[in-house]
Amino acid sequence: MAKVVVFSGAGISAESGISTFRDSGGLWENYKIEEICSAGCLDWNYDATIEFYDKRREEIADKEPNKAHKAFVALKKRHPKEVALITQNVDDLFEKAGCEDILHLHGFLREVRCETCGFLDDIGYAKLREVHADGCPRCSHPLRPNVVFFGEAAPKYADMYKELQDCEMLVVVGTSGNVINTDMFLNSQIKYSILNNLEPSSAIDDRLYSKVLYKKASEAVDEIVGDVEAFLEN
Repeated sequence: MAKVVVFSGAGISAESGISTFRDSGGLWENYKIEEICSAGCLDWNYDATIEFYDKRREEIADKEPNKAHKAFVALKKRHPKEVALITQNVDDLFEKAGCEDILHLHGFLREVRCETCGFLDDIGYAKLREVHADGCPRCSHPLRPNVVFFGEAAPKYADMYKELQDCEMLVVVGTSGNVINTDMFLNSQIKYSILNNLEPSSAIDDRLYSKVLYKKASEAVDEIVGDVEAFLEN
């Protein structure tokens, strides 16, 4: 498992123009989260939920990775076995930056899946019914976005904890800590930690981190990458 873990949240993608549900304005403001992003919503609100995620895929189609995405991907390529990239984001900006090995904790927006037979398909930025008008091509069951809704199990968390087993340096970028509180990762084996957010969050105790950078990820990334490189040299 990796020696350095870079853990990112919505803040890193917000710089590229992708809206989050905590933003005012944008796609999320026109929907109620409990109706399109909560466990069970597909059972009683299927059409509206599918419409929302069709719009989310459309939203990310023209978005480009920013300096932070590119820098972390380049870091990963230089140190493929020593650096792990983990993200709460479901967008594909790390992939657009050239990453082929990133752990998406909450799913991947371009994918749809069947809960009955396990069929999985990357439909890019298309509308679900334009690609799969008759549901699952294997069993005809209705397909769903391959993202984790609030209240659902997140199976990739097990992979996250495996990556953290050998982690000695933790980098947290662009997350409020409301969904996953990164403070809990700071055990005795973590020798150095960096927190980079735009502003303080009530869900994160910044006193626990070795270095705190309150600025945009694109403005902090050079310093962060430099610290990682220095850490790996020692």
